[in-house]
Amino acid sequence: MSALTMDVDFGHKKPVDRSTGGEPVQGLVAEPAKEMKMEKTLTVPAEPGTPFTETLASIGRTVLPPLLGMAILIGIWYIATMKGGSIPGPVKTWDAATILFADPFYSNGPNDQGIGWNILSSLQRVGIGFGFAALVGIPLGFILGRSAFLAAMVNPIISLLRPVSPLAWLPIGLLVFQRADPAATYTIFICSIWPMIMNTAQGVQRVPQDYLNVARVLALSEWKVVTKILLPAVLPYILTGIRLSIGTAWLVIVAAEMLTGGVGIGFWVWDEWNNLKVEHIIIAIFVIGIVGLILEQSLILLARKLTKESS
Repeated sequence: MSALTMDVDFGHKKPVDRSTGGEPVQGLVAEPAKEMKMEKTLTVPAEPGTPFTETLASIGRTVLPPLLGMAILIGIWYIATMKGGSIPGPVKTWDAATILFADPFYSNGPNDQGIGWNILSSLQRVGIGFGFAALVGIPLGFILGRSAFLAAMVNPIISLLRPVSPLAWLPIGLLVFQRADPAATYTIFICSIWPMIMNTAQGVQRVPQDYLNVARVLALSEWKVVTKILLPAVLPYILTGIRLSIGTAWLVIVAAEMLTGGVGIGFWVWDEWNNLKVEHIIIAIFVIGIVGLILEQSLILLARKLTKESS
């Protein structure tokens, strides 16, 4: 028996028997093949970064720009003071800072104390005045936000008093309290209360009316409306008012202490000016800025945490 050899013609797809002269084999007709185009795209998977490298890159993106900005600032300062003058350069200021912070809590009497005691005294005044402002301002903001009549009555008074410089209230505080320390605290209270009142009242007014309608249907008491509905919704506004107030309070206390004297970072700056220690004044400027930055960033972190918990 002869071997059956088949040639496949890709044009006709018919098997051919060479032993029969190339006739197609009956019953073995192949179906026409479909022309197929195959396109292959070669993709190279990106290598996933290790957790350590990702963390390092994140730290670099966070830390490097501020460090670069500070380096540029110090470089400009160094170039500007290279030829001398009344402003000390970075090297002289750094040497003075190392001596100053070697013993920041020394005490040689009420008018000669270390910079650490002065910072703590200023923070104490800010904390007391700021605390009283929060105790008064936040509830008052809730009341004004809930009552349109009271808001219309009090808003003109707030608009009249809010633009007044906080230092204009200092003589009134000295007249009332007859002492520098409570007068400075009173000035902090006055400058801190306005942002809390306005932001809290605005937050209450922006609470959706549907929430209050549900509370009315459920016959909730005013205390439950405030604590269960209004407070979680208004919390971001309250924290914004607190952050604005603490920045203003720390700004004002330095100027108030310059005028009232005693122990405090503002008085310390003025005292160093009288002693013609300009490098100490520059150090105080950096210290005031760093403390203010720490206060603000702490409140921002607190706001994020409380907002996440309430949502």
